Amino acid sequence: MTQVVSAVSTGAGVLVVVLAAVRALLTRDVLVRLHLITPVTSVGGPLVGLGLAISNGWTTSTAQILVTVCLLALTGPVLGSATGRLLARTAGAGAEGDR
Repeated sequence: MTQVVSAVSTGAGVLVVVLAAVRALLTRDVLVRLHLITPVTSVGGPLVGLGLAISNGWTTSTAQILVTVCLLALTGPVLGSATGRLLARTAGAGAEGDR
């Protein structure tokens, strides 16, 4: 049963990452490409990490996987937002709240 849950979780995570990557290849706008990173960091990575953690069982490598996934899920949206803000400022649009 755990093998099935692991395979489904890992497969779903990989599917999210592949779909976001294909869409990013077809998009020319930088901000849309930046937006496509969000599902990878907040959905795809955690699903793959969950699948790997279930497959490995409770070991030190599982702890390393879970720490990496947590860091990815926490820092990914923040870095995306900061990058988008920088791009907007560089383009002259200015971000809300800037003076």
